Amino acid sequence: MGRFRSTRSVGLHQPQVNEHHLQATGLPADGRLRLLSFNIQVGISTERYRHYVTRSWQHLLPHNGRAGNLQKIGELLGDFDLVALQEADGGSLRSGYVNQVEHLAQLGAFPYWYQQLNRNLGRFAQHSNGVLSRLKPQHLEDHPLPGPAGRGAILVRFGEGEDALIVVMMHLALGSKTRARQLAYIRELIGGYRHQILMGDMNTHANDLLDHSPLRDLGLVAPQVEATFPSWRPQRCLDHILLSPSLTLERVEVLAQPISDHLPVAVEIRLPDALTVDTLPVLS
Repeated sequence: MGRFRSTRSVGLHQPQVNEHHLQATGLPADGRLRLLSFNIQVGISTERYRHYVTRSWQHLLPHNGRAGNLQKIGELLGDFDLVALQEADGGSLRSGYVNQVEHLAQLGAFPYWYQQLNRNLGRFAQHSNGVLSRLKPQHLEDHPLPGPAGRGAILVRFGEGEDALIVVMMHLALGSKTRARQLAYIRELIGGYRHQILMGDMNTHANDLLDHSPLRDLGLVAPQVEATFPSWRPQRCLDHILLSPSLTLERVEVLAQPISDHLPVAVEIRLPDALTVDTLPVLS
């Protein structure tokens, strides 16, 4: 992995903890895990292509509708156990100095959360990814991705040994060559694990990821094929939750929640017997 250069280094971290939510329920007793990936566009509601121009100022300055949009997202998140967020703001002028990952963790009553700051523009913007979890990760890594600065992946591990569950949450580049380098990097991270989940805004279609990328030898499954972008008239399937064959799919849905310019993707899986509520600790 040393051949990839970045302006910041890989870091090992502990998730932030909401102490008053530590008694929240962990994995369901039946061993199902509910996953959501959502590019929230820093709380901006986009309903037409022209809004990218007419509402572009909202990427720089606070606006009245952002709090209401975040409230809607927070209500949505309450139905899930593990959430990947893309295009969140870490607390700058445009968000009213609100760390949106922390705020959504509070709204959704998640005990554990982590904000990955990928592009720091000081008081003007804090471009971030985020993870929200009802289950305490045994391990969390912050990875800058290859290519121009500003893209990252968060790796979390639940459980130990060969039966650990590895989850990588990401926001990939628009360009195919850079995206291939990023996927090669992620392929190296997860190659030694049997149970794998990849979540995020991957900016390409599932067949590109599964058949024409460095992931192609892993046998991953892309259960969701419905379009997610743009949210007001979905035409492209850019947001994914990819699963290793060892994980049993129970349900998949693209949620009709046009809060952002992307629609959220929801997946429910059944964990292998070795990854049950008894083997994955929920509380500290």
